[in-house]
Amino acid sequence: MKRVAGGRDPKTLGLGQQLQTAPFLALVALEVDQLTKLGFKESLATEQSTRLAAGLHITNVVNPGMVFGISAPPAVSLLLPLAMIVASVVLYWRFERSNSTLLNMGVGLFVGGSLGNVVDRIAYGQVTDFIAFIPSGGSAGTVFNLADVCIILGIVMVELFLIRLVLSKGQTKM
Repeated sequence: MKRVAGGRDPKTLGLGQQLQTAPFLALVALEVDQLTKLGFKESLATEQSTRLAAGLHITNVVNPGMVFGISAPPAVSLLLPLAMIVASVVLYWRFERSNSTLLNMGVGLFVGGSLGNVVDRIAYGQVTDFIAFIPSGGSAGTVFNLADVCIILGIVMVELFLIRLVLSKGQTKM
């Protein structure tokens, strides 16, 4: 019988608990990321922009670099995220019995977001970004996608999990 975090049968988990499992969340993040990128690629020409609100635009741009447009050679842009995915999966396996919502959601969002950008990089040689913050001066600001948001949220959640883990270990030794 297949079991999930905490040794429970997935069939006995409530919907809320199932949604918090890292593999499920990773697949949802990957799918939402790919669908939104496809939608914006089909509805906007490259470099075309539509204003949504003050400072917020939808802009179809391509990013040959890494998260948030950080410049990197193509091999690094592909291999570094893959290595980080492997590291986060190892971390998840190591601590999955903790049944931590922070760990489950953090790893799920990080892996799903990272895979979303890796899929783009493999399929197209670059990543589609479309969420643009443009300051009032009008010059281009940061452009990113939902995968980038998932990656950052995932990292923050895993870091919070690790901080809580270290703090709880410190308190048990006192």
